[in-house]
Amino acid sequence: MKHSYMKSMVVACLATLSFIGFNATATAATNYKVVKGDSLWKLGKRYSVTIDDIKKLNNRQGDMIYIDETLAIPSKTKVLAAETTEPSTAAPANTAKPEPKPEAKPAEQETPAVSISASEKDLLARLVEAEAKGESYEGKVGVATVVLNRVDSPKFPDTVTGVIKQVVGKAYAFSPVQNGSINKPASEDSKKAVEQALTRKDRLDDSIYFYNPKTATDNWIRSRAVIKTIDHHVFAK
Repeated sequence: MKHSYMKSMVVACLATLSFIGFNATATAATNYKVVKGDSLWKLGKRYSVTIDDIKKLNNRQGDMIYIDETLAIPSKTKVLAAETTEPSTAAPANTAKPEPKPEAKPAEQETPAVSISASEKDLLARLVEAEAKGESYEGKVGVATVVLNRVDSPKFPDTVTGVIKQVVGKAYAFSPVQNGSINKPASEDSKKAVEQALTRKDRLDDSIYFYNPKTATDNWIRSRAVIKTIDHHVFAK
C-alpha cells in the first residue's frame, strides 16, 4: 500500500513539473520591433516558432503586421541567422500626408436667358462702360438691364441696337451715343455685366429708366416710380 502511494506521488509531481515547464517555455518571449520586409512567416523561421505561436501570444487573428510595431516572439531556440526570400506581408507604417483639398473650380457662367449677337453684346457693353464708368459692378448690370427691359417693352424698339440708337425728339435717348463716348472700348467688367444682365435673374422690377439725380435736368424723369438706387443712379419705371 505504501509503495503504491509513493508511486502515485511521484507521477503527480512529474506531471506538475511537466506542466510548469511547458508553460514557462510557452510564455517566455522576446520583444521584437517589426521592420520593413518582415512577415510572420519570416519571424517564425528566424525564431524557430510557428506562425500560430506568434499570433496566439499577441492575440492576433490575421497575418498582417506593421512596421515599427512591437511583437512578442516565443523564445524557444536561438535566432536563425539565415534569411529567406519569402515575400513580405508587413504593411508600411501610416506615414502618408493628408491629401490636399481639391482646388475650387471657377463658377461656370450661367446660361443667358436672352440671346443677342456678338456685335450687339459689344454695343451694349460699350454703352454700359460709357454710362456707368466708375460705378460698381452691380451698377453696370443695372444699366444693361434697363436696355434689355426696354427691348421687352412695347414702348421701345425690339432690338438692342434699336433701343441704344433710338432718337427721342432731336437727340439720342442715351447721351454717350450723342457725344460719341460709346465708341470707346468696353472694360472686362462691363462685358461681364452684360452677360449677367442677359441671364435676366434680376430685372429691377422691369425698370426702363435710370438717371443721376445730381445731374438730371428733366423734371419728368423725376416723376417716375423709383425702384432702386445703385451708386449714383436711380432706376425707375
